[in-house]
Amino acid sequence: MFTVTCSLLSALTLDETLNSLSTISQNHSVQFRWDPLFRDGVFNLGDHHGAFSIASRQGETGYLVFNNQELFTVSLPYNENGRLIFPESFVSTLQTTFTRLSENDASRFRVAAIIIDPGHGGRDPGAVGTISVNGRNTQVNEKDIVLRVAAALRDQLVQTYPDKRILMTRESDIYRTLDQRSDMANSVTVRDNESVIFISIHANAARNTNARGYEVWHITSGGRPRPLLDTTRHNYSSDINAILNQMLNEEFTSESILLANSILQGFDGVFGNSLPSRGAKANDWFVVRNSRMPAVLVELGFVSNRQDALLMTSEDGLQRLTRSLYNGVTNFIGIFER
Repeated sequence: MFTVTCSLLSALTLDETLNSLSTISQNHSVQFRWDPLFRDGVFNLGDHHGAFSIASRQGETGYLVFNNQELFTVSLPYNENGRLIFPESFVSTLQTTFTRLSENDASRFRVAAIIIDPGHGGRDPGAVGTISVNGRNTQVNEKDIVLRVAAALRDQLVQTYPDKRILMTRESDIYRTLDQRSDMANSVTVRDNESVIFISIHANAARNTNARGYEVWHITSGGRPRPLLDTTRHNYSSDINAILNQMLNEEFTSESILLANSILQGFDGVFGNSLPSRGAKANDWFVVRNSRMPAVLVELGFVSNRQDALLMTSEDGLQRLTRSLYNGVTNFIGIFER
């Protein structure tokens, strides 16, 4: 272990220091960078960083500052024959503090996985509309629109959250049953302090061709509780199980409403008054009701409305719809994880 190594060495090279820190986190490796001109350096582990200055000579003390909040007085690293040398006390402080911060991260509530569900697919086109562009009629299929938006959303979320699992219920034009979609979401395993969120993406249609705009659906509150509690993990009585299951239902419903409102805010921030908001609505849609996690169903617009259909089939429109969803999801995660 590191403590044994330090008892044998009074100082370590950069490679030895990085090696001694390599086992702190399974999710992130420790990174190092320094500026030779300003003689400043920083170690990074995930969202955490420890900053310091390079000493002008061996034995000089100074500050090691973590996350611009915690300050430690240590023997500073120094330059010896063109390479950086890190005193034992400095490396020990790095390891102790990064370990504590990493353990705190592991125990805090976080979203571990995001399930994106593009509705319909394969033999099921979903809502179908027709738009005329330059005198030519073009069929608009819900299944195609939602798959493009879902894939773009996935790609953006993967870039933002490399430590989270970003999954899709379908990645091509294939048919999935409603049971298969909810089963895929429910099969994702997480720790006690982790959560999964489920986002089903759809497009609307109506006989009234003037109907347009986006809306977000969530599970109803106050209805019959869904069986959410895993009763195999403890030996509580049936009465206690019923109470805990009710509490879990209320928790998921509240978080679903928060997610729905966050997504609505994401749309409003991108579209403003140019695309009507039909608001948040409650309904026990199958994939929402049967997903044992915070879940919403998003209707991007109406394929039966010319303005909405043109928006959902244009490259710029698809990018804006994706950005709306992305902003809503990331805002929810920021609130949830704080």
